[in-house]
Amino acid sequence: MPTNTRSKYRGTRTCGGGTHKNRRGAGNRGGRGRAGHRDHRWSKFLLAGAVHNGKNGFVNPTQEKVSVLDVGEIDQIAEFLVQAGFAENQEGVIAIDLADLGIEKVLGSGKVTHALRLTAVSYSAQAKDKIEAAGGQALTV
Repeated sequence: MPTNTRSKYRGTRTCGGGTHKNRRGAGNRGGRGRAGHRDHRWSKFLLAGAVHNGKNGFVNPTQEKVSVLDVGEIDQIAEFLVQAGFAENQEGVIAIDLADLGIEKVLGSGKVTHALRLTAVSYSAQAKDKIEAAGGQALTV
């Protein structure tokens, strides 16, 4: 006949919990909460996708976020933008209004192989030089 384990251990010092040092505080269970999720409970949190490796860097609250794109990337997608209707091919010069694409600033990385007439809020000096060297124009809003 089954016995009630609660009453079975009544009267004993540790009620079946081993030595009197066990079941004492969070150290016995490896810490509280997410403690040890990068150490002794790594596989548990890795499977759950809840590994947090701490913060990195800082966010400057006074700095405005500007959407940027390299002039080389614009040159690569220029023909696609003409086909999609975001740009126009006017006498061999591809005219693109970057405000329609949500781009505020053009940076100077990459090669320019097309003659581009770009309209944006601002340009880096290198981007402006590359656009004009390829026979295009860098217009500001």
